[in-house]
Amino acid sequence: MSTRTRLVALAAAAVLLAVAAWVYTANAAKRVRQETTAAAASSRPGRVDLDGPGRLVFVTAGAGGGKVASTGLPSGPVPADGPREVSGLECVRFYTAAGSGVCLTAVRSAVARFYAVMVDARLRETRRIELPGAPSRARVSPTGRMVSWTVFVNGDSYAGLGFSTRTGVLDTRTGALVENLEAFTLVMKGKVHRPADLNYWGVTFDHDDNRFYATVSTGGSTYLVRGDFARRRMETVRENVECPSLSPDGTRVVYKKRVADGTAIWRLHVLDLRSGRDVELAETASVDDQAAWLDDHDVMYARVRGENTTDVYTVPADGSGTPRPLLRDARSPAVAG
Repeated sequence: MSTRTRLVALAAAAVLLAVAAWVYTANAAKRVRQETTAAAASSRPGRVDLDGPGRLVFVTAGAGGGKVASTGLPSGPVPADGPREVSGLECVRFYTAAGSGVCLTAVRSAVARFYAVMVDARLRETRRIELPGAPSRARVSPTGRMVSWTVFVNGDSYAGLGFSTRTGVLDTRTGALVENLEAFTLVMKGKVHRPADLNYWGVTFDHDDNRFYATVSTGGSTYLVRGDFARRRMETVRENVECPSLSPDGTRVVYKKRVADGTAIWRLHVLDLRSGRDVELAETASVDDQAAWLDDHDVMYARVRGENTTDVYTVPADGSGTPRPLLRDARSPAVAG
């Protein structure tokens, strides 16, 4: 092949590659516009009621996200991603139970300021507490009385070891505020444990508004702890448990277990608190979230999609089945009512 022929062939190949790249980019942009248009069409400004039964409440994600919204609960295997009512309340994290909610929010200025904002069933603010760091986790007890939050005070991920957290708890009935769970007594293997490296995160409450579960990190390991709010005391239950969430019947916790097997950092598991039986769930993706319970049989959680959004998925809590999408462009799911 002559030099001229080779140059012509190379030029033709370059043109074909350029055309293919342009077609791919145009199609990708078209898909994004279609998805954005569809999402906008199914969303509408409206009132979000936290005491309305049969509703999922969540925070919108992706471009233009960050608003508290709601949609109907799924019917059978059909996803719940129907028409959305979108409020004006902006939150990084949100959770609700029994008609009460907590919104962890950021106020951007020269120096960002973070708050835990307690709201009533109509999303009206009832109390605001300034937080010492970036929001990470939020929970409300099943009765709506107890509220908890976790923030990062340095570092921004649970994936590494260079982070520090603060976890607070508020009794909305009495006004009692615990700014940092590190003030509670920790019992490990029957002995009081007072190391300098304690970090707590991911509180979940029982129905009695006194007992709770959380994660503690110390000595390079993480543990599930059972807490007694009235006694200001916690004790370790099991190692390698992060971000627990107590089931509606109070017998199990769904949590993320660190595996770091090269394909995932964490895998979702469900632990039976009575028998100690531990089940790995069918979700194989790495999930860095405090999962929630959709009902007694299924859990839900946010899963990363792309670089700037998450979708909510659900999977059976007994290890069977397969994950299925529940809400697109969403995070922080909770069942209202």
